[in-house]
Amino acid sequence: MTRRRRALSVLLIGAAAVIGVFALGHLGGLRINLSPSYPLGIWRIVPLDREVAIGDLVMICPPPTSAFRLARQRGYLRSGLCPGWLSPLIKTIAATQGQHVEIAGSVSVDGMPLAGSELRTADAQGRALLPFAGGVVPPGHIILHSDFAGSYDSRYFGPIPAAGVLGLAHPVLTIRP
Repeated sequence: MTRRRRALSVLLIGAAAVIGVFALGHLGGLRINLSPSYPLGIWRIVPLDREVAIGDLVMICPPPTSAFRLARQRGYLRSGLCPGWLSPLIKTIAATQGQHVEIAGSVSVDGMPLAGSELRTADAQGRALLPFAGGVVPPGHIILHSDFAGSYDSRYFGPIPAAGVLGLAHPVLTIRP
């Protein structure tokens, strides 16, 4: 075998190994979080055997709506394997169906202020952020939140279908930025 063929073989085997590790990780429920909303690193999706509840930290596929297409264009979301080729979000469930959400400078759920929910009028690039109007969370929907000030969450996109929940999000190997 020539030196060039040997080098090519090593390169191909290495690439196949890396792809294999990522594929096994994906099939095993592992995901990489590169968003500062929660610690950076490797997270595991733990399937839910119950309904989602307030306070659950979940990994969820956002619906392929115009709000999320814009979020992808602006760089708030990365490409991924969710519908519309969006990446999953890691967020905390702040409200479920039937609860009243009020948005006025910050977020309140059923009259109780949500910590770390202050609204921003613009993103880090100075582009306008329009808040969700508020209202009652419809059946089958949830309100998502992160107390990270720059988080793109339901403060801006409103309720999303709970059917997109992939499972609970558990940190495996993470660091705080």
